Amino acid sequence: MVQLEKIEGGERCNGCSRSLDGLPSNLVKEDVCLDCHRWEQNPNWKGILDHNHSFFHYNDFIKDYLARYKYRGDYALSQAFSHTIKLYLAKRKYDLIIPIPLSDERLYERGFNQSTALLEKAEVRPSNMLTRSHSEKQSKKTRSERLKQEQVFRLKGNGVKDKNILLFDDIYTTGTTLRQAAKLLKESGAAEVSSLTLARG
Repeated sequence: MVQLEKIEGGERCNGCSRSLDGLPSNLVKEDVCLDCHRWEQNPNWKGILDHNHSFFHYNDFIKDYLARYKYRGDYALSQAFSHTIKLYLAKRKYDLIIPIPLSDERLYERGFNQSTALLEKAEVRPSNMLTRSHSEKQSKKTRSERLKQEQVFRLKGNGVKDKNILLFDDIYTTGTTLRQAAKLLKESGAAEVSSLTLARG
């Protein structure tokens, strides 16, 4: 049975952590994957997200695990990744760690924010400085729909100026959600915005 697969060894994309090993050469541009290359070619998004680090490949095992955790309310599952998260963050320098928020409607539906819970289980105090307007679930959208999505985040307060910020979410798929949040933070004066995710889809 397939278990958690760490992204380790070999070449990784310098932008999003995707494993470059085995990718066709037309999907790699120098030290980044084609997806990250396209983001950086777009003047609206160039330099918005400095880097993403993901721990695991998004395989069937972690897909099922996160579905049980997020959609079936198995909150106890958040404990499983606490050691991995804690170890990584101990080596990182950042001023604020901000979990990607759910909309009020989604939070009511689910009962908890999976990203906030993962951080709290790792004994990390998140800065809940972002709010999110309600939209269709990301998992229901096609890649092109995600890329065209309008800004869904709002910033609470003004405590991000000149700060080094780490965004946190469960999955990096197209990078749209994280870049939207990073764009808002950069426009609000953040010095640097990177991200940490459990899995790279």
